[in-house]
Amino acid sequence: MTLRLLAEVSPQDLLAALAELHNLLLGYVKSMALKCAVDLAIPDAIHRRGGTATLADIAADTAVHPAKVPDLQRLMELLSTAGIFSATAGEDGAAVVYGLTTACRFLVGSCNLSPMVPFMLSPRIVSSFFSMSDWLRSEPAAAGSLFELAHGCSQWDMASKDAALNTVLNDAMAADSRLFLEVIVLDKGRIFRGLRSMVDVGGGHGAAAQVIAKAFPRIKCTVMDLHHVVSQAATAGDDSDLHFVAGDMFECIPPADAVLLKNILRDWCDEDCIKILQRCKEAIPARNAGGKVIIVDMVIGSSPNDRKINEMEATQNMFMLYINGVERREHEWRKIFSDAGFSDDYKIMPVLGPYSVIEIYP
Repeated sequence: MTLRLLAEVSPQDLLAALAELHNLLLGYVKSMALKCAVDLAIPDAIHRRGGTATLADIAADTAVHPAKVPDLQRLMELLSTAGIFSATAGEDGAAVVYGLTTACRFLVGSCNLSPMVPFMLSPRIVSSFFSMSDWLRSEPAAAGSLFELAHGCSQWDMASKDAALNTVLNDAMAADSRLFLEVIVLDKGRIFRGLRSMVDVGGGHGAAAQVIAKAFPRIKCTVMDLHHVVSQAATAGDDSDLHFVAGDMFECIPPADAVLLKNILRDWCDEDCIKILQRCKEAIPARNAGGKVIIVDMVIGSSPNDRKINEMEATQNMFMLYINGVERREHEWRKIFSDAGFSDDYKIMPVLGPYSVIEIYP
């Protein structure tokens, strides 16, 4: 095959193909480099200095050992090439100045996604993918999810017993919810107007509900989640304007004008999504009385055709496999809504590319 490639493909195309394969094989190195940068708080260090810093500045601010500064430079070079930092050569031999790219700005400030990094790159999550080939060859009932195959229980069961996993999981959910709800309230805030009550199902420690309650103080916001999640939220002394309820969304959901499901349905198969939505339908009033379910989730294929976005969608969909979750296209969402007994005139409102708000009505 190699000799045939040499005869059929130009040297430039061969090099590009080899680089593509090499980058894919070592893609985890970029992920680990990003984790290292977040662990060292490098984005924060640059942010505190006004958005730019030299290697010496970064080393001093993050307590990197002087003997390891050349290795820190390798880290910064990789993450600059990957688009996390910018790197500007100094004039007349002056030191390189590193800055925050738009991607990196998601990791700094009061509302940022940095807690996603220790969760998505935690050993338990990453190791779930080590036996993917064995999982694909196994009987569905016997294998469970990739996480179950690797660890002998579901992520939810482990989180109920492992405080460390529960913390990083809920911190990641909170960071994601806080950021995206701020955007949604700013751009699509009309979806909450007129509501008197709302229950955030699977809302963790209430980050999403806090954003909504602050913007719309007349809405009575309830957060429902599993007992070990709600008890931890109460211990942390979360916003007193929120009401926390322990419960199981497959059994019963507290009554409210609207139910919020943010990144919940993607965790479950179609049959389970239908059950959850049926419980939601039981909890809300008729449509003419304002009843609705607000879903915040990805709609694959809803954004313009772009390689980076397509790769993000495919990667996110593959990532969800670790708990037998799935990202969905519009026709897949439509079938779930219909099978759960909701009307066909749902609304999909894109927020950031495929990340969308979906309103469905009884």
